Amino acid sequence: MTLADLIPTLQFSIGPVILISGIGLLLLSMTNRYGRVIDRTRHLANDLRTAGDDRPKLLQELTILARRARIIRAAIALSAVSVLLVALLIIGLFLGSLLSLNVAAIIVILFVLCLLSLIGSLLLFIFDINLSLKALWLEMPAEVAHR
Repeated sequence: MTLADLIPTLQFSIGPVILISGIGLLLLSMTNRYGRVIDRTRHLANDLRTAGDDRPKLLQELTILARRARIIRAAIALSAVSVLLVALLIIGLFLGSLLSLNVAAIIVILFVLCLLSLIGSLLLFIFDINLSLKALWLEMPAEVAHR
């Protein structure tokens, strides 16, 4: 295989590489949110030890935070799976080109699985955003939260 034969494969690989970069930014955002949830959980768990009348509210917030942590963890896992599938797609493109194999069906399957994983991750991310508002409403006075 010559360099001239390899150039079209490299050109086909540009799109998936850009997808990896975009998902990487999404992962950065998700890991930041995950870290904040973990930090807030630790803080509230510490406050719970000395809580008096606020104990039920703190328990409610901790329940929401635990749920958010599980959701964000699943979203991160799905994003990571999506990046893995893109990497396999790129390897498939190169092997198909290098060995002159018909890998079109495999490439399509990997791409569809990648996008489905990404969609699942984004849906979980949106769900987490809604849950974070629910936790925020618990902290607000009733007259402000229900406006």
